[in-house]
Amino acid sequence: MSDFSEFGLAPSIARVLEAEGYDRPTPIQQQAIPVALEGKDLLGIAQTGTGKTLGFAAPILTRLLAEKRRAPQKSCRTLVLAPTRELAAQIATSFRTYGKGTRLSVEVCFGGVNINPQKARLRQGVDILVATPGRLEDLMGQKALNLDGVSHLVLDEADQMLDLGFIHALRRIAKALPKNRQTMLFSATMPKPIRQLASEFLTDPVEVSVAPESTTAEKVDQSAYFIKREDKPRLLAEILRREEVEQVIVFTRTKHGADKLVRYLAKQDIDAAALHGNKSQNQRLRALGAFRDKKLNVLIATDIAARGIDISGLGHVINYELPNVPEQYVHRIGRTGRADREGNAIALVQGDEKSYLRAIEKTIRQKIVVAPLPSGFEEDLSDLPPAKRQQNQGRPQQRRSGPGRGKPGAGQSQKPRRGGNRRPQGRKVAAKV
Repeated sequence: MSDFSEFGLAPSIARVLEAEGYDRPTPIQQQAIPVALEGKDLLGIAQTGTGKTLGFAAPILTRLLAEKRRAPQKSCRTLVLAPTRELAAQIATSFRTYGKGTRLSVEVCFGGVNINPQKARLRQGVDILVATPGRLEDLMGQKALNLDGVSHLVLDEADQMLDLGFIHALRRIAKALPKNRQTMLFSATMPKPIRQLASEFLTDPVEVSVAPESTTAEKVDQSAYFIKREDKPRLLAEILRREEVEQVIVFTRTKHGADKLVRYLAKQDIDAAALHGNKSQNQRLRALGAFRDKKLNVLIATDIAARGIDISGLGHVINYELPNVPEQYVHRIGRTGRADREGNAIALVQGDEKSYLRAIEKTIRQKIVVAPLPSGFEEDLSDLPPAKRQQNQGRPQQRRSGPGRGKPGAGQSQKPRRGGNRRPQGRKVAAKV
């Protein structure tokens, strides 16, 4: 029997965890599981990749088995909300794995696919429903789902759920939930403003935190190159050809940028696929499936892949463009260095991104090593956006004229405007400058 049996988990759950190779609980699991088993509200903060999903899934499965009741029709007993389709699908897979042989039903509902099969699967009620907020509201609006039977609510990646536009949907969903429920919020980061919002959903919560907020996985080796923007694609291709770089996720800031990079790499005989919100759900699933099966080694993604993508043994993450939100960097590089494995994170930093780098270093409380560029590349020593550099180069200083500043300059007329109001034209010209 594994160490998980000591928590008081259902024997069937403990046996599955042992069979799946879970030898010992992680620090967040050691603290979260006992609290969750007691039915208390919980706020769990830990680095990404430390096993938060098991930390809430195993005790919930145990409590559902102990309750021995069926889910009401068109309802669920446990509701787990996640910000992205990929994360929702991954959480549902984890519940199915941990609950193998228990006959507890698990369904996942998200947008981008036909809603009718989801409505049909919910008709008889389910034990565990994992959903994105948008699709959940669609199902509720079509009277295909009510939340009267929910006794356990989980918000995974709570900072993103509350911070990136989900707060209004969550408040509407919360009104439809029974007040007598257990609520758990888990996240890798929890800034102070988001913590205040989280208090709206928790009652006398127990907080468990196993690492300083916003720190990165200790086994991730982080480095950066200061490189000109126009040289980034060429440097990326050179890095991807290195022998030690096998599978890698490359993060871009925009969907268009991801697609453009895939086309460039194809010309360099490097096979890559893009993953972002403009792709259909089937395209996203195919790209992820090929990447997980190691049929594809390079995935170019926006921040949609910064959470909920768990690739076993992923060795490298490359920030082709740095995020302007430091916490997002934490999630990005958390795709590597998971489950006590070593990982590598490389950032390609152009001049106007250096302020982002400084903000990231402040957030993660450590300096990121700046590596020397390979031969054939020139370091970007600037620290200003290109537009501002152009404005500042060779621009003459102009003296603005105004009341009491002497006579108008040469060529300026003193003729009054219509209406009889006399106003020196010098002042008018200055206003245009």
